Amino acid sequence: MNLAADLLCLLMCLTAVTCDRVYVHPFNLFAFNKSDCEQLENLVQEEKKTFIPISIESQTTPAYEDDLNDKEKLEAPSLSGRGRQKLSYLKDSVYVLGRRFYSELQDAQRDQNILLSPTSLYGSLVSFYLGASNQTATDLQGLLGFVSPSGDPDCTFRVDGHKVLSSLRMIENLIKSRDEELLFSKTLYLFSVPGVPLSQLFVQDLLPSADALYARAVDFTNPSEAAKQVNAFIEAKSEGKSKCLLTDIDPSADLLFAVDVRLTVNVKQASRLKELQEFWVDSNTKILVPMLSVTGTLMYKTDASGTFSVVEVPISRTALLVLLQPIKGSDLEHVEPELPLQSSALLQQLAPRKIKLTLPELTIEGSSDLQELLADMELPALLGKGADLSKISDVNLTVGKVINKAFFKLTSDGTDQPEDPAAQKGDLEFLEVTLNKPFLLAVLEEKSRAMLFLGRVTNPLHGI
Repeated sequence: MNLAADLLCLLMCLTAVTCDRVYVHPFNLFAFNKSDCEQLENLVQEEKKTFIPISIESQTTPAYEDDLNDKEKLEAPSLSGRGRQKLSYLKDSVYVLGRRFYSELQDAQRDQNILLSPTSLYGSLVSFYLGASNQTATDLQGLLGFVSPSGDPDCTFRVDGHKVLSSLRMIENLIKSRDEELLFSKTLYLFSVPGVPLSQLFVQDLLPSADALYARAVDFTNPSEAAKQVNAFIEAKSEGKSKCLLTDIDPSADLLFAVDVRLTVNVKQASRLKELQEFWVDSNTKILVPMLSVTGTLMYKTDASGTFSVVEVPISRTALLVLLQPIKGSDLEHVEPELPLQSSALLQQLAPRKIKLTLPELTIEGSSDLQELLADMELPALLGKGADLSKISDVNLTVGKVINKAFFKLTSDGTDQPEDPAAQKGDLEFLEVTLNKPFLLAVLEEKSRAMLFLGRVTNPLHGI
């Protein structure tokens, strides 16, 4: 767990949370308190209640699914001082882990589009933390970035996973609240082998983490047929929006976990250019792509070495798009290693600048298996066959794939809006920034600055 320890040390050194000038250790914002510990003792019997998921081939909706998806979700977002502290700490933890996952994909998917959701991946780990016991729970808690300041191994040494999931959900609710320009959705799927009981309490605990949750039984002994059934089920539930989630299934697995996160933004202040524009996939290959233009005062900087620029674009009332582009002859291969190890560093020293920004319309998606990412981080046993997941089921589970699918679409409302007259005249005050070669992007929630998406665009036409 050296990697986890390194990440934790980084977070502990970089993150300080204050409240009315009184220091509050970040761990204590999410930890159980003594009264919580007493209530946990009363939940022992609740944890033993299980149910058997119905077959994926069933045409009826199970009662347990109705109960889950009809329940009222979290209340409308309202950030208190303590709530802001939680999100401030959590966004750094999410970014640190998401940045590490991106580094693994960066090598495995060289010269390809990449998209992942740091909040979704982090939430998946929290979900398994809720189902874990003993050393597995301790290891997951450490990887998530929580170390008790006291080291006292009693109940208060543990993080309350419900508080973490609620804060993550708060971020997602903030980005989609009262914003007609933006469509955000998150769906969670659990697929278990026939006859395996799942804990009612565990599944209910996951309810706040998604807009909808489905739990079904699938026979994994015929992997190709099982993959077809799972893909068809997800395509039907997503109304055709999500396809081909799986290409194969491990027949020895007992449980599959999948999260589908989708964000579509219609940028009202952007105009679509009438003609297709050049985009250089590499130094020798160019393609023609539809592009958008945004003119106005945006936040901007170039790094100290002059190898890349960063521009921050409000794409709705609740979402920010951060674009990082190589400049002065540099390319992504040299820029990606410079991606900051902390989220705050990415946005430091941005300053307002009059800019005429031209960027591609985007439809980009990515799918990552958390099991593979953990193996690449030399943590294959964390959710492997030896993992203690006794709070998910009373049988010894083998977890197969843990899929996190992310989808992001950026477009305009289709109207060709007039540009700023000053910019049309070539006013020297306006800096022209054109993203016509591979670049990096991040989508942040505006209030918390938490990162919902992180990705690389090498070809804007891939994914359309």
